[in-house]
Amino acid sequence: MAGKLRLTRPELKRQRDSLARFARYLPMLKLKQQQLQITLGAVNQRRRDARAEVESAQKEPYRPVLRDVAGVNVEELARPREVVTHQENVAGVWVPVFDSVSFPPAEYSLFATPPWVDRALSDLRGLSERQARLEVLDRQYEVLHKALTKIIQRVNLFEKVLIPRAREAIRVIRIRLGEEQTSAVGRAKLAKAKLADVLPALLAVARPEREGQP
Repeated sequence: MAGKLRLTRPELKRQRDSLARFARYLPMLKLKQQQLQITLGAVNQRRRDARAEVESAQKEPYRPVLRDVAGVNVEELARPREVVTHQENVAGVWVPVFDSVSFPPAEYSLFATPPWVDRALSDLRGLSERQARLEVLDRQYEVLHKALTKIIQRVNLFEKVLIPRAREAIRVIRIRLGEEQTSAVGRAKLAKAKLADVLPALLAVARPEREGQP
């Protein structure tokens, strides 16, 4: 570090300012990390609940007989035409939130189809809506998980790299400046001692010259 670090007082001030800035910013990062962890846990619970609903709805006994409905593609009519979402700020992160789902119009003859088709279509559309909600929750989880990963990386960067590096730089610079100060004091004392040794001789030389003057 000493080879790359400028061991000067201005650099010492810069490192101290950096350390103070890191120390102020780290608690905010940790708070955001905590918020994201709590939010991510809540979203994950909603995902589990939504997945359980989807799995329960998939047990309905319609699929094996859908192919027997003449002229009506019930599965096609049950597929979402559009899933509407909006963006919402959750713990400082913008995530998609489910709004609604729309389906193609169910145009078929009520007289030419079995009476259970309406119920089957309604149930399958309900399943499709649950699946759409689950997919949006999956995207929420993915976005929040990515944001949390970045925050954890930044917290680790501050705690394990930037703050220790600044503290070490301050320590090294203070040691060097202390050594320089000690060396300067030593040189001053040595110069004073030499002057004390030489001064009597200089005064002795100067005295006869002054005495010999008219």
